Amino acid sequence: MTGRLVLAATPIGNTSDASARLRTALTEADVIAAEDTRRLRDLARRLEIDVTAEVLAVHDHNERDRAADLVARAAAGALVVLVSDAGMPTVSDPGFRVVEAAAAAAVAVEVLPGPSAVLTALALSGLPTDRFCFEGFLPRKEGERARALTDLATESRTMVFFEAPHRLAATLEAMALAFGADRQAAVSRELTKTHEETRRGALADLASWASAGVRGEIVVTVAGRPAAAPTMEALVYEALARVAAGERAKDAVADLATTAGVPRRELYSAVLAARHGDA
Repeated sequence: MTGRLVLAATPIGNTSDASARLRTALTEADVIAAEDTRRLRDLARRLEIDVTAEVLAVHDHNERDRAADLVARAAAGALVVLVSDAGMPTVSDPGFRVVEAAAAAAVAVEVLPGPSAVLTALALSGLPTDRFCFEGFLPRKEGERARALTDLATESRTMVFFEAPHRLAATLEAMALAFGADRQAAVSRELTKTHEETRRGALADLASWASAGVRGEIVVTVAGRPAAAPTMEALVYEALARVAAGERAKDAVADLATTAGVPRRELYSAVLAARHGDA
């Protein structure tokens, strides 16, 4: 095949999660760009495969400088495989700059999907998964972290964060202040590893638990802000709009009262009063 850049997901803990495509890519690559070359060699050892490719270190500090060379090699016909220490490259890991350069140069990019700490923690959290956002690591400084969380206070989607174990308790306390002590969340650590654990509960309770110290790689999943209950005025307005569109008042009221959790009789009386006022 012609040269291309391949982003290959690696296990986040359990070596058995390595895909057959990852094994093939590592053995057939001409160049492997690894976040940590020692970890790449260790992974190959555990997978019992021989890596004959040229292995280059590509990390946060040199990715911008390496990107052009890697893309040039792929353009010249080389199979360039990019891996991070764990999970999917570019997701809070190196790789974005290389993909950006490859796209600009019209070099083919292929993804070998696989393990993801974000999706694994989200699935384990017990929180809504239909809409979510990934926020990565929060700022380390207290003031900057507080501002970032304040900006997210109205976020309605489930939020996923990475955090270092020694900062976990402080981060959970800051989240409890920004989002409310009772906001539901989950802390997952050591995903797919021997001591994997997910603890669920209110942010205040999780902060108290974490204050004793937590070890391992951490993912924090937090419920989004609950939707505000509609006011009676808003329900009346919607009911009148549905009636104007041809729906029976009783049917519109019954549906809205059930959805909003308000007394049907109270809403119906308010709709009749509003219609009478319009008359």
